[in-house]
Formats: sequence, C-alpha cells, structure tokens
Amino acid sequence: MSNVLKLSLQEAIRSLHEKGWGQRRISRELGVHRRTVKLYVDAGSKCTIVTASSAVTAGPKCTNISTAGSGGADGACCRTGVLEPKSGRQSVCEPFRAVVESKVEDGLSAQCVYQDLVSEHGFKDSYESVKRYVRKLKAKDPARVWRIECNPGEEAQVDFGLGAPIVDEQGKRTRTWVLRVVLSHSRKGYSEAVLRQDTETFLRVLENAIRSFGGAPLTLNVDNLKAAVTKADWYDPEINPKLAEFCRHYGMSVLPCRPYTPQHKGKVERGVAYVKENALKGRAFRSLRELNEHLRHWEATVADKRIHGTTRQQVAACFEKERPHLLPLAESLFPCFTEAQRSVGRDSFVEVAKAYYEAPPELIGRKVWVRWDTRCVRIFNERMEQVALHTRLEPGRFSRSLGAGGWSTPVRDTCKHWVSQASVLGEHCRQWAQAAADARGPEAIRAIMGVCRLIKTHSATTVNAACAKALQNGSHSYKGIKALLGQKTEQVHFGFAENHPLIRNLGIYSDFITQNQTQNNNQTHDSSNQHSQTPRSEAAPLRTAWQP
Repeated sequence: MSNVLKLSLQEAIRSLHEKGWGQRRISRELGVHRRTVKLYVDAGSKCTIVTASSAVTAGPKCTNISTAGSGGADGACCRTGVLEPKSGRQSVCEPFRAVVESKVEDGLSAQCVYQDLVSEHGFKDSYESVKRYVRKLKAKDPARVWRIECNPGEEAQVDFGLGAPIVDEQGKRTRTWVLRVVLSHSRKGYSEAVLRQDTETFLRVLENAIRSFGGAPLTLNVDNLKAAVTKADWYDPEINPKLAEFCRHYGMSVLPCRPYTPQHKGKVERGVAYVKENALKGRAFRSLRELNEHLRHWEATVADKRIHGTTRQQVAACFEKERPHLLPLAESLFPCFTEAQRSVGRDSFVEVAKAYYEAPPELIGRKVWVRWDTRCVRIFNERMEQVALHTRLEPGRFSRSLGAGGWSTPVRDTCKHWVSQASVLGEHCRQWAQAAADARGPEAIRAIMGVCRLIKTHSATTVNAACAKALQNGSHSYKGIKALLGQKTEQVHFGFAENHPLIRNLGIYSDFITQNQTQNNNQTHDSSNQHSQTPRSEAAPLRTAWQP
C-alpha cells in the first residue's frame, strides 16, 4: 500500500500530537499534508493493540501488534500500527472506467470526457464527479517528462521574463523585461533588460548574446512569441522572416518548442527564475543602463562562478570547454532594419513611416513584406523575393507621382522634353514644335506629343515636310499637321537644259535638213536627164552623205 505513511512518520505524528503540537505545526515540520496528519491523529484513539499477553483494546479501525517491551496495552494510542486505507463509496464513473481511461490517454480534458460520456453513454451525474475521477487516473499514471541534454554548441534556449522596475526621479515606475539566453550544455547565460518585446529588440539582444559568447549555437530553442514565430506548428512553423534572415546570417536554425510545453526549454525557464530570484528580487533601478550594468556584473561574479546543481561543474569552466564548438561569428553585424507586412493599395503604393513607396502593379491588393532602415526601403513578395528598392523619403512624400496634366515632370520641363523629342524627326519638326510652344504655351504639349507619335504611321520625311508647310501657313495645331499629311503630293516640274555636251544646237539640225533636201532635188534632176540620154544600167548609184 504505497499510500500509507512509513511507521516512523506515523510514530512522529502521534508523539508530537501527545506533546500538544497542533496539526498545522506538525504538517509544516514533517512535510506531510495536513489532512494526512489529521487522519492519523484521529485514528490514534481507535486502534487495537495486541501484546504478547494477547491484551486487546477494542478498535475496529486499526490492528497493531506490539511486544511487551514496547509499552504493551498501557499506551493510549497505537505505537507501531499500520493504517488501513480509507474505504469510500465507489465512483459513479467506475462503470465507464475503460472509456474514460482511453480518452485520458488520447489527451482529452475532463470537460471533453464529461461531454462525451453524456452524449455517447447517457451519463447522468455531475461534471465534478468526472473531474475527480480523471484526476485520480492521472495521479496513478502521470505523464513522463524526458530529460534533454545537448552536446556542446548544439543548442541555446531563449525566453523572456519580467524584470526589475525602473523608478525615475519623479517616482514613475516603468516595467522592464529580461531576455535570457542559456547555452544548453554549459548553462552559460546572458541576460539583458529591455522595454519592449518586438522583433527588432529581440534580434538586437540575441545578437549581443551571440557576440558575448564568441560564437553562435547550431540551433535556437524559442517559444512561440510573435517576435520569433508568426504561426505556431510543431511540424512546420512559420518563422518570422526577419528572424529567419538573422539566423541565416549567423548560420543557425530555429526550432520552436511545442506550445504550452515549457519543459521543452526547461533550462532557460529555470534560468529566468534564477535571474528574478537571485539578481533582481527586491531591487529597483533608476535607468535601463543601470539595470543592464548590474546584470552584466551579476553574470560575471555570481552566475558564472556557481557550481551548477545538475552538471556539478562551475559554469565558467564548463563554458570554456563548449566555446570551441560554437559556430564562428559572421564578419559583420546583422543589418539593423525594421520589417512589417503591408497591403498594396490601388495606386500600387505601400506606406512606411508616413511615406509612400511604389510596388509592382501586379501586387495590387496583395500582402508584401517591407524592410526599411535610415537609408532605403525594400519590398518583398510573399516568397521573400525583392521586387522593389527605394531611397528613404520624408513623411508625406511619394517615390513616384504624376504632376499637372498627368505628366511625370513639371510643366515647363515637360514642354522642353517634347520639343527635344520632335527635333529627332527633323529640323522643320523642331521649328514647328518650338513655334507651337511659344505661341500656345503648355497647351501645345499634347499637340507636340501627337506629332511625335505620327512616326508610327508615317515616315520622318513626310512628317517633317508637313511641319514645313505648317510653318509656312502659320498653323500650330495637331489637326493642321494631320490635314497636310492627307494632301496629295504636288508634281515637280523639271527645267530643260539649254546647253549640254551631248546636246547639239538646233541650227545644225536645220542646216542638215535643208542640205539634205537640196541634194535630193539635184539628184532627182540629174537622174531624169541621164535617163533620157544614158541607159539605166550605166547610171551612177545614188549616194547620200551627211556631215554635220
């Protein structure tokens, strides 16, 4: 019967009660529950003592066996008795024992067990009876907590705890928090007080701890605070992107413990309690700097010099053995920036510190991550890929915006820009654009833009010619240029050359024709005379000779 006290404790309870001690005092002195003390005190007057002479004192509750030398039957109470277990009525849940045990093994609470008994088995009794029965079952079969011991450099456990208050000269009290980082192998600790538990503060203190150790552990065991874990999950937790980037910088990995299971990081849990009880209890400080100086001095002179209760070694000496196993420190500090999630508005801008920065238009209406410092602002998509980079702006400013008329530059600069664009098409286009700007002012900007875009459907020569005609006509409108482009091209008249080495004088052709006619006439006359005097066969052949 494991629920019966040892005989020595039973004897002590009765002896002290005989001396007049109260039950509360006996309980405090012997470390026994007050109800147990009362049980044995009340049972003292109802014991049966059996001596060597078989002298029996009636008492149905307790049977004690003694020898004559132990006081015999003269004792007023049982000297060496064994208390029988108290018998009570059977629990109303006993008929459902197997059902309740299976549900308790599955991790269901007493409330869930009661609800299932009512709905599935028609249980009619109260919830309190089920709660008492479940409590007894858990007491008989408590959940085991496994001890975890890590190799050197494998793990560091991190947790926040309430720090000592800061009291200023006016008596105003400010609450502080202490972040404790403990190396799981050597129990070497680092403590720093802060005013907030945000991600930026968490990373700065964590980096200070790693730098003070002279190296980084392989893994970080943290609970599911928002500064570290955005969504808790035992198998695939969502780590805060900034913490993940920090761990990549130092080559570490984050392994959050299961929610509501502080025993998964018991070393730092006890370490936080040690700081609160030993270093800060009953103290108040005038500034945060004074508090942190006290913590640094306490770590060096008290925490590191102690012989740890589990390792049985001095913390500082054990840490010197662990130091070579830590990961080497990064060459540079982790960049100091602030990070937050933003929604991209319909104008494709996100707001950071009251200034506005442009994101790609395909992200409109979606969530993005924004990181910023004193110099620049970086925008990341959901896959943590950088999609935009901007220079830090003053509050109320936009990274890019349109001006009057929807232009991206001031009106005068816009006008000069489009005049220069028109000059690319030709000199007449430049002259016409400048003339239109001088005559119409900002009103001519869109007309010049229209003329510049005519290059998509017309050649530069055609547009330049139309601008030349418009200059002659004094037209400064876009419609006028379009009308000139629609007209047919005029025929070009070429002049004939009067003198050229290849062209003979017309007088030469006149003399040639006259001479040729004269010769023909003479030959005709001579031929008729010879025909009358000489036979045709003897007549001379006709010849024509032309010499210019």
